[in-house]
Amino acid sequence: MIRTLAALLCLALPVAAVAEGLADSLSTRGELMRLDTGDQSRGWEAVGRLDLGGQGFCTGALIADDLVLTAAHCLYDKRKGTRIEVTDVEFLAGFRNGRASAYRRVKRAVVHPDYRYSPQVTADKVRRDLALLELEMPIRNTTVMPFDTDARPRKGDRIGVVSYAHDRAEAPSLQEICGVMGRQDGVLVMSCDVDFGSSGAPVFSFEAGEPRIVSVVSAKAEVEGARVALGTQLGETLDALRAALDAGGGYKYGAAPRANRIGIGGGRDSSGAKFIRAGE
Repeated sequence: MIRTLAALLCLALPVAAVAEGLADSLSTRGELMRLDTGDQSRGWEAVGRLDLGGQGFCTGALIADDLVLTAAHCLYDKRKGTRIEVTDVEFLAGFRNGRASAYRRVKRAVVHPDYRYSPQVTADKVRRDLALLELEMPIRNTTVMPFDTDARPRKGDRIGVVSYAHDRAEAPSLQEICGVMGRQDGVLVMSCDVDFGSSGAPVFSFEAGEPRIVSVVSAKAEVEGARVALGTQLGETLDALRAALDAGGGYKYGAAPRANRIGIGGGRDSSGAKFIRAGE
């Protein structure tokens, strides 16, 4: 549920730090390849579509046979600002053309303890926009292999994204080459091309010789007229979410207390970035 652009993301990370790498990142940005066939999708089956109880969909990825990583804002009703019933959320592993390699309902979910849903996209929201979902039953399928995670990428690193979107809801697409344009305080700015439905999509590094998840997509924006993606780092946040599940935390059903609305003052926060307003 990445939201509609309402303004430029005026990056003062500073602006020059992102803009200087913009041309290089865009010149090497690969085309989206739709993973329609079994051969094309082989190895990516652990990426799946998250159906959100009739309220749209996001993208998620397995990092264990019973754990799906996605964006925290996917679990909120955009109209009410309250959590969606997690038992209404279903993970469709490797979903393409009407069929999935596995279907699983969600049993429990945890989000960053300081995450507060808001229709505004701010640096604080993006850096905390992470959720971990525990499935009702593990997916033990030799064709659906969970991904490992890795440390956050550096500026200039080559990355890739596998995601669903509003115009490709029936099969995922792979953008194997895009780049990290900048990072600050846990927010990554990437030259990856994302759209509605790509929220929670895994961002991969290929440096280890195999794809490893290094971020998830939180929002889309524009820098100097070019479409970019915003993501959060994993690291300590993911470790804390795993620990919370291990300790019996998370919520199984029922809405959270009414969401706290986060104001953005004059449109800038501590990162110096002007963020876009959220939409669907």
